[in-house]
Amino acid sequence: MTATVLFVPGLRDPVAQHWQTLLAAEWPDAHTVPPMGREDLDCARRVNAIEAAVSAIQGPVILVAHSGGCIMVSHWAQSTAQASRIQGALMATPPDFEAPMPEGYPTVEALRMGGWLPVPRHPLPFKSLVALSENDPLGGWHAVQKLAHDWQAETVNLGRVGHLNPASGYGPWPQAKDLLTRFSSTPFTRNNLQETT
Repeated sequence: MTATVLFVPGLRDPVAQHWQTLLAAEWPDAHTVPPMGREDLDCARRVNAIEAAVSAIQGPVILVAHSGGCIMVSHWAQSTAQASRIQGALMATPPDFEAPMPEGYPTVEALRMGGWLPVPRHPLPFKSLVALSENDPLGGWHAVQKLAHDWQAETVNLGRVGHLNPASGYGPWPQAKDLLTRFSSTPFTRNNLQETT
């Protein structure tokens, strides 16, 4: 059975030009955990949303998380009974929630109050790949590399891509298609994609 792709956004409002939004529109039968926005810092509510989304899908699932979505997945993985259904997880530019982030982002104390901290560092119970940025303003290279190591995830260096979001120039992120083929038995080709207008 072909795996269903489930996109897990981070702490953001819906953004039409975000690479997750664009890729979800292309990928056949993709599902997305509804973004809850930066004002809702209840980690448990977001974990429950992942659980509900996975429960609504039949068969194997591939997770595609970005930013805070990666941290949500790490929390979810510690409590779910559905981990065996996850065929793989692409974790793109996870932030370092345990260090102060730039102005406009939640403080460490706000994240702690929301239940995000400590960030789970147990090995993830499914195959995972962390895509790292060399100049991510939300997560230093060594901190994110250590997080990936603790999760026992493979890593790929994306280069200097900022936080891999529209503010950093993304937009489309074509490399995601290639990375996802590591988890999918069905290659990502035009033949198995919906045509977009």
